Amino acid sequence: MKKIINKLSVFNNWRDFILLSSALLFIAGCKKQLDVNNPNQPTPGTIIVDEDGITSFAKGGIYWNGFNYGDGWLGDSYFSLPWGYHELMGDVIGGGQGSNNQTTTLGVPDKFQADPNDASTVFENSAPQALSIIRGFNNSGSTVNGNNALYYEWLNMYAMNRECNNTLKYLEGLSLAADRAATVKAWCYWWKGYAYAQIGTLYYAGLINNSPDSSSNVFVLQSQIIDESNKYLQLALTTLQSINDESGYAAVIAKLIPQQNQVGLGKAPSSEMWIRSINTMLARNILFNKLAPFVNGNPNAAITKATIGVMTAADWTAVANYCSKGLQEGDYVFTGRTSESNSFFSASGGSVAGMLARSNQTTTYKVSERLVQMYKAGDKRLQNFTTKNGTFYGDANTNSTRWSLRDGITDTVNGVAILGTREAGELEIYIGPTYEENELMLAEASIRSGSIPAGLALIDKIRNYQHAGVAALSPTLTLSAALTELTMERYAALAFRGLSYYDARRWGWTYSTQNGGGRYGATLIYKTIVYTNATISYNFMDYWDVPGDEIELNPPGAGSAVVVNPNY
Repeated sequence: MKKIINKLSVFNNWRDFILLSSALLFIAGCKKQLDVNNPNQPTPGTIIVDEDGITSFAKGGIYWNGFNYGDGWLGDSYFSLPWGYHELMGDVIGGGQGSNNQTTTLGVPDKFQADPNDASTVFENSAPQALSIIRGFNNSGSTVNGNNALYYEWLNMYAMNRECNNTLKYLEGLSLAADRAATVKAWCYWWKGYAYAQIGTLYYAGLINNSPDSSSNVFVLQSQIIDESNKYLQLALTTLQSINDESGYAAVIAKLIPQQNQVGLGKAPSSEMWIRSINTMLARNILFNKLAPFVNGNPNAAITKATIGVMTAADWTAVANYCSKGLQEGDYVFTGRTSESNSFFSASGGSVAGMLARSNQTTTYKVSERLVQMYKAGDKRLQNFTTKNGTFYGDANTNSTRWSLRDGITDTVNGVAILGTREAGELEIYIGPTYEENELMLAEASIRSGSIPAGLALIDKIRNYQHAGVAALSPTLTLSAALTELTMERYAALAFRGLSYYDARRWGWTYSTQNGGGRYGATLIYKTIVYTNATISYNFMDYWDVPGDEIELNPPGAGSAVVVNPNY
């Protein structure tokens, strides 16, 4: 843990960022907290004596422990490495040549055929993801060498959860006005809900721990982790609804969010805006943890050997109900921005989009051909991508690409939001749900529930909101055509937001073609030739095994669920 301890000493502005506590249940022996005078000899009781102390503590627990702790391998934050894995498996990005935290290997499919009519264009992966990469490197020895992809998300989210537990504990000893204390409580409940959602949406099993003074060795299935997420999101919602003093609330929430984030749509949300974010998050928890197969144009595709069941009519109704109370245009949401100093992530290495914003010949991540094909011809958002840097030819897999992501500030993008830049403070990273996500969930629920014209109108609405400049959709599209537009727009509108894998999974694309999944009609470059009708059988593990580090040091206790995905 020397690397993590060394990190602590570089932060001088303790009022803004307090980095504290162990990040994992199994790293109890490495607990470190921050003191005003000596970062490595903390005494939180001496500084958490008032509102400023508790809000600084709560802020550090999220932005440093949750989104920075332990992410110094590839990039320097949660948004560069764990999100990078999401985007690799969602095929929004590819990895480069050579091995960086398995980014070259984790997103490589089991098999593809570049030309359906030419058997010589078949590629077969000699080291399939599920067994060779996830299982082969899921141990503490691989973690030490930066090769265990399963480690980081678990590390970050349990760090966040633990510090929310600590904040709630310290809050009990303070004398704050009721509504101001309620704001801090809502903050903890919201981020606990967020952390459990990230764990339950990615791992086959997890731990529930809501006490700062104890741990657990009883693992529960991902569905129970999602239930715990929903419980805390509902607690956050009802706590916010109980607040009467909006001015007191506003004063506290402004202290909880780093000042650098409070620009653009990242300004401190009103309590009503925050409630709408919670509703959108509750809808996401349903959508991302059920299948809605749409494979090769078939809205009735069936996936076998899946961890999760299929969306029901009641599920679509629930999603629609939450989204009807969800984020609205102009609402402030939770975002991240870099700053010149004391930033919890850097402009050049702290996010997928920041790391991409250079020539594809030099970046670790590469813009996927499959992402760019999701934008319609003439879409103004395509300005964010360029072929001027030439083609990157990767290994014989799906990493080769003609595309680079422009730095939208230094290489001007006009009329649409920039997707990437390395200029400090210029890139808005959406940490939580957004208006676009809310409306596209509602669109999908409408289409799947038989209201195709209403769903298509919402897709048009988001394209107009993002100034895409493409023609409106015909309201008479078939179900298959409507879902094609929906899948394209979710990829296009929500690019680099850490959501792509969960969409591809629930549509069935990441499953093996032998199990009813796969991706069809894909653009890829194979042996320097561009193909536009490739079939890809990713066969990615749908929910990851519990990290080996956790199992080695915290063996499952009596009554624990299976910690290894039995479908792989």
